[in-house]
Amino acid sequence: MSLIPRRSNVFDPFSLDLWDPFEGWPFNNNLRSLSDQIRSTFPAETSSILQTRVDWKETPNSHVFKADVPGLKKEEVKVEVEDGRILQISGQRSRETEEKTDTWHRVERSQGGFMRRFRLPEDAKVDEVKAAMENGVLTVTVPKEGPKKSDVKSIQISG
Repeated sequence: MSLIPRRSNVFDPFSLDLWDPFEGWPFNNNLRSLSDQIRSTFPAETSSILQTRVDWKETPNSHVFKADVPGLKKEEVKVEVEDGRILQISGQRSRETEEKTDTWHRVERSQGGFMRRFRLPEDAKVDEVKAAMENGVLTVTVPKEGPKKSDVKSIQISG
């Protein structure tokens, strides 16, 4: 798709469409129908699931997850550990209340639910998970168990 914008309505300053130089070509219809199928699989309410970005880093003492959740309060976000080793970060971004006198020109911010799940490694201390939120970034810290000391038992040799 080309990045050359054209207006579908000359009188509407917000109506920019993208001009597609391959419009009408046989291969373009197949690609378009494929992208439409993918888009229709996820309703608009759940599109934010794909947009929630999470970084996962491992330090010597812990696993640290950082999720971008701009505009959400900590009451709207849940952090859970399921089945012993599955870390789940989920939340709900609600729709703004509409007034009858309001005229919306464009709605681009996503609303709806989101969820990300991560399988934690064996060395994670799932009972000591901590979460904090600051400036739209959720930080989840999962401490690691120290290296297991191998118990060496000396066996007496008879004879």
